[in-house]
Amino acid sequence: MKVDIAQRYRGTSLGEEAEALLQPCVICGQCEAVCPTFRLVGEGWDGPRGRIYLTKLFLEGKQVDATSLPPALSYKTLEGRSVGANLQFHLDRCLSCRSCENSCPKGVQYGRLLDVGRELVERAVPRPLKQRLARQAVRGIVTHPNRFATLLRAGQAVRGALPERWRSNVPERRRQGTWPQRAHGRRMLVWQGCVQPALAPDINAAAARVLDRFGIRLEPAPEGCCGVLSHHMAETGDARARMRRAIDALWPYLESGVEALVLTASGCGMHFREYGRLLDDDFAYRDKARRVSELTRDISEIVADVWRPTPDAPPPLQAVRRIAFQSSCSLQHGEKLNGVVEKLLRRAGFRLVQVTYPFMCCGAAGAYALLQRDMSQALRERKLETLLERHPDQIVTANIGCLAHLAAASPVPVKHWIELLDEVLPPVRA
Repeated sequence: MKVDIAQRYRGTSLGEEAEALLQPCVICGQCEAVCPTFRLVGEGWDGPRGRIYLTKLFLEGKQVDATSLPPALSYKTLEGRSVGANLQFHLDRCLSCRSCENSCPKGVQYGRLLDVGRELVERAVPRPLKQRLARQAVRGIVTHPNRFATLLRAGQAVRGALPERWRSNVPERRRQGTWPQRAHGRRMLVWQGCVQPALAPDINAAAARVLDRFGIRLEPAPEGCCGVLSHHMAETGDARARMRRAIDALWPYLESGVEALVLTASGCGMHFREYGRLLDDDFAYRDKARRVSELTRDISEIVADVWRPTPDAPPPLQAVRRIAFQSSCSLQHGEKLNGVVEKLLRRAGFRLVQVTYPFMCCGAAGAYALLQRDMSQALRERKLETLLERHPDQIVTANIGCLAHLAAASPVPVKHWIELLDEVLPPVRA
């Protein structure tokens, strides 16, 4: 695609990067078939092709011209707003799921283009006060573990007295099981994150118990935010500051010889893998950022590496439970680990039911569930239809955001897959 960027963006790092990212796109629309928002609303501007074309117009400093639009994109739905305002509106409605990247015949790096487009338009288009306050509130609470936990516990204390429509938004309290204390020659570090310690504290403990069976000690890192929420909200300065703080918190552990930084939340894992690229221009932190990215591993990668069947191993339990696995977008599209968890669950004896459209997002997408509630809930309803159509006993996932979002509306329990594996693996021999 030919791009003639406006003078104000020429010679700038973001402008040049956006131009390079746009050029491979041929506006073919093949991406739309796998885009959750396009499939939901049937609007071309809410698919990758439309968002890419709006980004092109914005970078070129042009207004929408009905006569020059590709045939599949309608001018009518853009009337009454500038290109910048339209771009901001439709980028806000994007889930950042990156499903489109896997279907693109030209290899367009849509995820990175989305980040660049959001940052550029955020600088150029002021938001209404209501939006600014909502976004500040989300970042001011969700990214602070203590604040989030305090508010969550307050809600859980009065949950029984809340009306049903509010009660479903306050999850029941989950307890943490034992954390193994045995010393091992191998050590790894597990990221705690912002909301997982309060929402589902046993996930990391279950991961520690599983790895303990294989002679690995999993040590908890300090609680904190990896910066992904601010990053996807185009709060670049705040995101970079949080990334630096995370590196500072992790660095003493990494220097002490831990083998890996283990993630049980694939959303955070995807972001940690990008630290090296995102902080490449920061001379004080870029080497450390690259090291963090190099050491980042999803818990599924670790388990798949250490849990290898042996000829004398007992056969797995057969059909313990019927499981619907929701492969989070960050796991399958971002980290490219599609199929890894599924193999582990089958090896453990679980019966995985077939899920229609497994590539589709559940609608959680970090802050999306809070800032785009109608779209998020509609996407969740569609996702639950596909997850439940073969009547599983449980839904399991690999990301805390997906877990909390689905559990709020699911008639069957929703858990992290590592918790199920912890339940069925043989106990540690004394």
